[in-house]
Amino acid sequence: MIYLHLGAGAADLDERANFRCGFTELIKSKFNEGDKIYLIEANPINIKKLRETYKDYIDTKIFNIGISEKNEKELKFYYAEHDAPHFQVCSAKIEHVKKHHPNSKINFFKIETISINNFLENYIKNQTIDYLSIDIEGLDFEVLMSIDLNKYNIKNISIEYLHLSKFQKRNMINRLTKFGYSYCGYGYDHNNYDFLFVKKKIFINQVLSKVLWIIGRKHLAYFNYLIKKP
Repeated sequence: MIYLHLGAGAADLDERANFRCGFTELIKSKFNEGDKIYLIEANPINIKKLRETYKDYIDTKIFNIGISEKNEKELKFYYAEHDAPHFQVCSAKIEHVKKHHPNSKINFFKIETISINNFLENYIKNQTIDYLSIDIEGLDFEVLMSIDLNKYNIKNISIEYLHLSKFQKRNMINRLTKFGYSYCGYGYDHNNYDFLFVKKKIFINQVLSKVLWIIGRKHLAYFNYLIKKP
């Protein structure tokens, strides 16, 4: 299997997250010899924690780069001093950081970036991605929408929905449905902040997902009771 985590953070070694990371937990529960793990994290502070978390998982590749939907070679990434020590809300969009930390001093660093399709072409090539997690603080929608789904086979996509507008949710759902995906409830985030889309045509799920974009977070758990599991 291949696991790809965009925005890996400090994995399960962040005390402020109660030492939890849903996608890390998924990997550790399913990992078998021969599986491959690709972790992308823009914030250099967290790379040491990622190496520590995955030190026993031999075929793990960790990339200290930023992911973009375009072909920028370098971007500024912003972070709030109040978000120490791991600065999990680190984003190429300063307004995203200010939204979370309106009273904090905002700093930035520059980091090499690569478009998602160039990354897939360079490192994944024609391999199937079994599990993709997208949690890149404000660029989730743009990056997902830019993935060449005609070219790359991804079985399961988990994407953070908290900061998506209704318009973005609707467009994302329509595009993924067009490419044969079905909404299947909560994704891999341990706080239930992710949507899960599975590359499988589940008729009832595809019909119900047409109204998913207007379902508020408070009622999402009830909506998910209607969803058929893959």
